Amino acid sequence: MKKFLRLLAAPLFVATAMVASLSLPANADAVDTDPEIAAQWQTAWDTYKFAEVTPPPPPESGRSRTTTSISVTIDGSAKDVFDAYSNINNHIGRAAFLKRVVTHKQFTDCDVRYINFTAIEDVPFEGTVVSLATHAQQRLHRDDLFYETDTWSEPNVVTHQKITFTKLSGGRTKVTERLTFEADTSLIDFVVTNGVASHQQTQTALKQAIESGVL
Repeated sequence: MKKFLRLLAAPLFVATAMVASLSLPANADAVDTDPEIAAQWQTAWDTYKFAEVTPPPPPESGRSRTTTSISVTIDGSAKDVFDAYSNINNHIGRAAFLKRVVTHKQFTDCDVRYINFTAIEDVPFEGTVVSLATHAQQRLHRDDLFYETDTWSEPNVVTHQKITFTKLSGGRTKVTERLTFEADTSLIDFVVTNGVASHQQTQTALKQAIESGVL
């Protein structure tokens, strides 16, 4: 069986390549129930502790970490842009293959809004559709105009994201995504290149939707 790599909202050619490298189960077209997905989220959270910020992995670990950033300027007030951009449900139809979001828990602590969720993507592959899951926690700091999202997906790919919203003149907002990727060293270049590309694709689609008034 082949080894799998997937990334949230990857372009078609990337997603196809990742699915092709996956150990596909015999019932790849089976759909997990929301409680099953919630249990998977909890297992990933407990096992990989993907929201924790740890020192960079040492070379002998076989893991690597890379940080980069991308930005976009959107016509709109910072609060409005924040509300539209940070709503993961608004990414459906704008991030490639993202079909739905399963929200497991929401709560507020010290003015920070926490959302535990799983993003489900349906990726076409060799005449079938494979459902892929990315488990995540989002922390919204609306008063300070930034939010953080940590994700985990097979095979032990972790991302840490901090998205900031800076007020500009003329009622515009600069959105900057600081992206940290961690994966096996043999995969890190692929993960970074295609992870950045997928985030840029989603940025462009959100900008168009916000500026057109759709969001």
